[in-house]
Amino acid sequence: MHRVTFVPANDKMEYFKLMSNHTIPSVGLGTWKSGSQARYSVESAIVEAGYRHIDTAWAYDVEKEVGDGIKAAIHAGVERTDLFVTSKLWCTDLTPERVRPAFENTLKKLQLDYLDLYLIHWPFRLKEGASMPPKAGDVLEFDMKGVWREMERLAADGLVRDIGISNFSVAKLTKLLSFALVKPSVCQMEMHPGWRNEKMLNACKEHGIHATAYSPLGSGGKIDLLNDPVVVKVAKKLEKTPAQILVRWALQRGTSVIPKSSNPDRIKENIQVFGWEIPEEDFDSLSIFKQQKRIMDGENLFVNETDGPFKSVEELWDYEDIPPLKIAP
Repeated sequence: MHRVTFVPANDKMEYFKLMSNHTIPSVGLGTWKSGSQARYSVESAIVEAGYRHIDTAWAYDVEKEVGDGIKAAIHAGVERTDLFVTSKLWCTDLTPERVRPAFENTLKKLQLDYLDLYLIHWPFRLKEGASMPPKAGDVLEFDMKGVWREMERLAADGLVRDIGISNFSVAKLTKLLSFALVKPSVCQMEMHPGWRNEKMLNACKEHGIHATAYSPLGSGGKIDLLNDPVVVKVAKKLEKTPAQILVRWALQRGTSVIPKSSNPDRIKENIQVFGWEIPEEDFDSLSIFKQQKRIMDGENLFVNETDGPFKSVEELWDYEDIPPLKIAP
């Protein structure tokens, strides 16, 4: 069986233990593209649905709204120490002298005294005003070592409990580990049955780095997993929703997961994944989908086929065994 040992907390949540000995709630709320609804989604998720893990980023432009939602939840009686809040350092701030000011700006917007996790959002430094996708000259030299040292200082100063990375290739992770005094506790990446991202997941496991899966229900609608016949069949068999099957599949792989939604009913649905398992034969049937590579919207931010520094998805991801994208007619 594909079983994972969780750190027990209560009957409504399962936790993973990080190498720092801190714990991360296994299911969190993603806030990408949540807009003005972020404040209410966050409050509802925490107070009504029992979420304790909230994921956001400077680039989502909702940190103030997320902070308002967290503040409302705390006012309703939830302890800050029971929450796990993640944000991310954007590409224009990937230079040592900008790390701390960017972090402090995020902390101010979130109205918090500390973060539980701070990630490098993408491992590419952009100049101010860069077009998206970037043109030639928009991507600058990334002093990864210098930036990571500043991330380590944030942790040493008690401003963030754990530091980590997002959207790294194995090659970039290997480079980071060659000089890191503090290993990244978490690596966040796109993962779902349509893109299992096994090479990166295995690299994380090898180094004791916990993986968090984003876009667990598919890539912004480009992979329609919620209506996939295999997913629907397993959902009917177990009397669950397709979304619950996809979230549970991620948990049984040993990853935490951050499905995003602004719909209160779906927010509640997505966390009702504890106290049951996907049987091995069904888990296996969800783990053999044809891989369609990473095709989430974020790549459209960077791939510029005409005059960009990254002219293909393969180049963006360091040519790491990515199956070619096939677009249906």
